[in-house]
Amino acid sequence: MDTPAIAIVCDSMGQLDLGWIETSDAPIGWRAAAYAALAHTLGSALPIFGYDDLFEEISMYYWDGETDDEAARNALVAYHGADPEDFEDTVLPSDMNDRRPDWMVSANAAPAKSLPSGLRKALSSVRDAHKALGRIPDEQNAWHFDGPTIQDYLPDLEDSSSLPPLTLVPVEQFAREVDDIARHGMEYGFMDLAGLCPMPTADRVSGWFASLEAGARFLLAAQHLISLDPATL
Repeated sequence: MDTPAIAIVCDSMGQLDLGWIETSDAPIGWRAAAYAALAHTLGSALPIFGYDDLFEEISMYYWDGETDDEAARNALVAYHGADPEDFEDTVLPSDMNDRRPDWMVSANAAPAKSLPSGLRKALSSVRDAHKALGRIPDEQNAWHFDGPTIQDYLPDLEDSSSLPPLTLVPVEQFAREVDDIARHGMEYGFMDLAGLCPMPTADRVSGWFASLEAGARFLLAAQHLISLDPATL
């Protein structure tokens, strides 16, 4: 008999609602700072992919792993039989990068000292909760899973896509790319596991609950950041 385990599975799919970060008229520096914090931390508790993950997947899918325009053109000609005189409608790495809204570019994030106090406090809460979750050892963390262990407990995920079901990438700007890399997941399912924690002994359960609470605190801090009203900051 295998060691018992407790899994956390994500039932949601698609783009995470970013609220004011995506839709408000707040200064770009504020919005970029909030987005950067979420992009850096959310993967510790949610099965989610960001822009860097999308770009890496697309670079393999379109350009054989190349990340600059000239090398991508060469790959399209050499491996996909593209006509070097007909690149007008071809997506290249710079095209993707240029489509990012300003608030997605981390270099646009305003320094902490220039942010309003309410936003600084919300960002600090996210970072503190993320650090607390990160201090939990992997073997006791409800929000962690070891890749090779997945098949022992959830063999149905073997044929699923390796892509997580959630994304921080705005689908409006990157619909084609998201559709391309998500096609396998739409047919066979996504890697929707948020955590898998084996329980070799009964006393491990108390540690699991403690880590579950730490993850919930982090997610609530992230939700609070997304739910801010910039007009009140």
